[in-house]
Amino acid sequence: MSEAEGSQPERGATRADRPARARDGLSEEPEMTPVSRWRAPGRMNLIGEHTDYNDGYVLPLALPFATTATVGARTDGVLTARSGRHGDAELRVADLAPGQVDGWSAYVAGVVWAFGEAGHDVAGGADVAVDSDVPEGAGLSSSAALECSVAAALDELLGLGLDRTALARLARRAENDFVGAPTGVMDQMASLLCTDAHVLFLDCRTLATEQVPFDADAAGLAVLGVDSRSPHQLTSGPYADRRRSCEQAARVLGVPALRDATEADLDRLDGELLRRARHVVTENARVLATVAALRAGRVADIGPLLSASHASMRDDFEITVPRVDLIAATAEAAGALGARMTGGGFGGCVLALVPVDRLDGVRSAIADAYDRAGYGEPGFFPAVPSAGARRIG
Repeated sequence: MSEAEGSQPERGATRADRPARARDGLSEEPEMTPVSRWRAPGRMNLIGEHTDYNDGYVLPLALPFATTATVGARTDGVLTARSGRHGDAELRVADLAPGQVDGWSAYVAGVVWAFGEAGHDVAGGADVAVDSDVPEGAGLSSSAALECSVAAALDELLGLGLDRTALARLARRAENDFVGAPTGVMDQMASLLCTDAHVLFLDCRTLATEQVPFDADAAGLAVLGVDSRSPHQLTSGPYADRRRSCEQAARVLGVPALRDATEADLDRLDGELLRRARHVVTENARVLATVAALRAGRVADIGPLLSASHASMRDDFEITVPRVDLIAATAEAAGALGARMTGGGFGGCVLALVPVDRLDGVRSAIADAYDRAGYGEPGFFPAVPSAGARRIG
């Protein structure tokens, strides 16, 4: 997550003595009458990495993997969070504060806290049970899927009727201010607003959106997702360092954010600030070029843009790792039209745009390269543009 991967036991909250609630990794049905149940997906970012918190442009798609949150009301001021994968936690709503909850339940608690901070009455508490098949640590935003499923269910439970952009803002506040991960709003917007067979063109300054058709299959292509099995953790130092560098570069250039900088402005920077800013400025341009190609139905033309994005993340933003570099290079050598790391970096997944008749060859080449490098086995999955959050049951 900025993800809930690598979670540590909750400080004074996890009931470690309780038996696991399901052998298949799913939560047992909560001991309550379900009031609201929502399912929110993880996401993959087609292109536009580390541009969101720079007020720039992004182009994510929702994945078929999702988290389901079942939420019921309480009246005793207690928040319970249950997961067959991560265990249980019990917290007092009145005691919720940034830095006071560790592990996976911090994302649940953060959403409840954010609703309270926004003036919504959550004092009675809630029971929250979650199931998920979003891979953790893969850069597919399992944290946003968790936050958004809880936020949507809580919104319905409280009868608030908030629109999806408002819910995304609350979920982002939970991640930024409660959990402490300095991410942008892309993940939450994608989880809540994406639609089938489209990518979401999002202006991260205005939060204006456009559903851009993305029919790779009609072009004889597929987007192959490859999990490097190298987990990342966005609450750790390197991600925050990149954000600070971008903010410093914007100050030096005298612009509100790097979204407002041009390639000509880069001549005023040098060293690390130049490299970081150059990635953001050129990545925004690549997002716009990708949108233009997709609007025109020229899906194959985005391949070189994907590859250029990866090179920029590798050389200028310095957020790739040897495993993802190997996957991207091998995919291209085996016939992919383009490949890039997706997500915040320092591990996670690669996406490759591959002609359908070359899929088997690309998978085999990556698996063989991984084996020769001693990296074990990568994971493969189809990245199919899917629908955003929805009510179920």
